[in-house]
Amino acid sequence: MCGIAGRVNLLSGAPVDPKSIEAMCRLIAHRGPDGHGVLSLGDAGFGHRRLAIIDLSDAAAQPMVSDDGRYWLVFNGEIYNFREVRRDLEARGVRFRTESDTEVLLASYRTFGVDCLGRLRGMFAFAVWDTQDRSLFLARDRVGKKPLFYRVDDHGLAFASEPKAFLADVGFEARPNWSAVVPYLAYGYVPAPSSAFEGVHKLPPAHYAVFKDGRLHVTRYWQLRHSPKSNLTEDEAAERLTELLSDAVRLRLISDVPLGAFLSGGVDSSLIVALMARLGAGQVKTFSIGFDESEFDELHYARRIAARYDTAHQEFVVRPDAVSIIPKLVWHYGEPFADSSAIPTYYLAELTRRHVTVALTGDAGDESFAGYTRYLPAPKAELYARTPGPVRRMLAGIGRAVPTPAMSASFAARAIRWAQVMEGPRERRYAESMMCLDGALRRRLCTEDFLFRVQAAADPADLVMDAYEASDAQHFTDATMYVDVETYLPGDILVKVDIATMAHGLEARSPFLDHEVMEFAATLPVELKLRGHEKKYLLRRAARHLVPDLLLDRPKKGFSVPLAGWFREELRDMAFDVLLSRAAADRGIFSPHMVEGLLRDHAAGTYEWHVPIWTMLMLELWFETFVDARDRISERRYEFA
Repeated sequence: MCGIAGRVNLLSGAPVDPKSIEAMCRLIAHRGPDGHGVLSLGDAGFGHRRLAIIDLSDAAAQPMVSDDGRYWLVFNGEIYNFREVRRDLEARGVRFRTESDTEVLLASYRTFGVDCLGRLRGMFAFAVWDTQDRSLFLARDRVGKKPLFYRVDDHGLAFASEPKAFLADVGFEARPNWSAVVPYLAYGYVPAPSSAFEGVHKLPPAHYAVFKDGRLHVTRYWQLRHSPKSNLTEDEAAERLTELLSDAVRLRLISDVPLGAFLSGGVDSSLIVALMARLGAGQVKTFSIGFDESEFDELHYARRIAARYDTAHQEFVVRPDAVSIIPKLVWHYGEPFADSSAIPTYYLAELTRRHVTVALTGDAGDESFAGYTRYLPAPKAELYARTPGPVRRMLAGIGRAVPTPAMSASFAARAIRWAQVMEGPRERRYAESMMCLDGALRRRLCTEDFLFRVQAAADPADLVMDAYEASDAQHFTDATMYVDVETYLPGDILVKVDIATMAHGLEARSPFLDHEVMEFAATLPVELKLRGHEKKYLLRRAARHLVPDLLLDRPKKGFSVPLAGWFREELRDMAFDVLLSRAAADRGIFSPHMVEGLLRDHAAGTYEWHVPIWTMLMLELWFETFVDARDRISERRYEFA
C-alpha cells in the first residue's frame, strides 16, 4: 500500500526533473510514511511513497526493476494471491530475490503482459515503464479500490495516486473542471473518468491504459456478469459462500505488520471479525466509532461481537467539536466529496492506526448481497401503479414543480419525493433517488449563468442509465446492484475509505471486494439475496452460526452522522459564513438569495436541508483550498499533515 507518481515525456522528449517527481510524492507522503524512492531515466521519471506491509526489507523498495532491466514498476496496493502466482512463475523458471508481492507483480507482467491482470486477486493501481518498447502501461483493480489519476499535456503523460500531486507537476494549473460540478452536485462525488481538475482524468476501475507513440489507449479487462445463474440449492449456496468468504479473509490476513478490523456491529463487519477469529488470527484487534446521539450510535452492537470473540476492542466517540477536521477532509480528498460519513471514517482510521497498520473492513457486502432498502422498490411502484390516473398526474406535477425537501420525514415531503421518483422509467427513478441535489433543486439553487455555462454537460442521470444499459442482468434488482458496483461503490464508498485510511498510513482490506466473492454473488438468483423484505438473506443465513441473532435481525442503520443538528448548532455559523461569502458569490455557481433561504429554512427546522448544505459546503471549501489558494499548497501540506 503506497502512493505513486510519474511522468513520461514521449511527446517532447524533454528530460523529467526528478525534483518535480519528488515534489509530487511529497504531496501524497501520507500514503507511504515508511520510505520513498525516485527514478530518473531521461524523459521518464517515477516516484514512490512506501507503506511497508509485506517484506519490509529495502530489497522490496520501489521503483523496482525487472531482472533483465527492461521494465520498471511503481505499484500501490496488495496482491493477495501473490504466493500462488509466485509458485506458478517459479514453475516456469522465474527466480525471485525478495518475498514481496511487488516483485511477483513485476514478474507476472514481464511473463504474461496484460493477461497478468486476470491472474491477480487484490487491490492495485500500478504503472510499468517498458524501456525497450518505450511505452507506459497503467492498470487499476477490478472494482476500483485503489485510485489512479492521469493527465496528458504537450510533453507527455503524468500519473499519480491523488490529483493534488499534480500541483507539483511542471506546467500544471489548478483550474476547475466546470462540467464535473453538475454530477458532483447530483451524487456528491465526481464520477470517473472525470475529475474536479481541468485536464485530469481517473483511470476507471477494471481498465488498463497504454501510452505509446504519443497516443493513449484505454481498455476494459473485466466486467461483473450475472449469467448463467447458479443452480445450487440454498444449503449448497450458503456453504459455498462461507467457503469463498473464508478464503478471502484468509488471504487478507497475510501481513508482516500488525493487523486488526473495523467493527460497526452490522452484519458485514461482524461476520468478517468472526471469520478472522475462526481462522486463527489470534486475539483480533477491533475498532469502532460512535456518537453521543443515540439514534446514530451503534457501539453497543459492536461490543456484542467483540465480547463473543474476545477481541482487543477500542472505541472512539465523535462529538460535535470533531467537525474541526473539515479542512483536513477537504485537503485529503483532493476533490469535492460530500459523503459526510467521511468524518467518522477519518477518525476511525486515526484510532486504528495507533494500534495496527492493516485493518479488514466489511465494505461492499450491501452491493453484492442486496443490503440496501432501495433494492426493494416494487411495493411502492405497485401502489403507485394502482393509484387513479388523475391523482398520479397531480402528484407528478407537484413533484416537477416543488424541490425535494431532502431527508424530511413529513408526510408532504415524502409524498413529493415519491411523486418525483415514481414518474418516468424505473432506471431514471433510481438515478433521481440517489441524488444529493435533484434536478429541481439544482435549477432552484444554481444561477442562470452557471446553468448556461454547463448546458453542454451530460445529464447526471446518464451515469446510472448507462450502467443499467451495460448490465447483462435479467432481474431489475440484479441490474440495480450492478449499477451501484459501477458507480456508487467506486465513486463514493471506496474513495471514502481509501482516502480516510491512507491519510493516516493505514491499509484497509475488504474481503467482500474479492472478485471471486462478487462473481459468485452476481450469479445467485435474486431470491437468495432478497427473501420477501429480508435483505441479504443468504449472507445472514451463512452468518447465523457465527454472529448473534440480535445483530443479524436488527434494522440496518448505516454509517451516518448527525449533520442536521450540527447545521443548526455547531456548524451553523460556518455554513452561513462560507456559503454566503463574497468568494462564493463571485464563483457564480449558486444564487446567494436562494442559498440563504435554504440555510434559514434548515436553521429554523422548517425543512431538513443538511444534505444539500453539506454538498455545497464541501464544493466551496474545495474551491477555496485548491483553486483560490493554489499558491499556498506547499504550506497547506504541512498544515494538514
